Amino acid sequence: MKIDTAFAALADPTRLAIVSRLAETGEVDATELARPFAISQPAVSRHIKVLEDSGW
Repeated sequence: MKIDTAFAALADPTRLAIVSRLAETGEVDATELARPFAISQPAVSRHIKVLEDSGW
């Protein structure tokens, strides 16, 4: 994991909130993960992809 890429991914408030929620709840599917956010499940999936690609 490159530290600059990892932190760049967390610069987005939604991605930071997703990581925080996953830390609290553990593994959940994208539909469940999207519930507290005002975004669609596909948008959550895109955010997860960015996080995965950055090493999270």
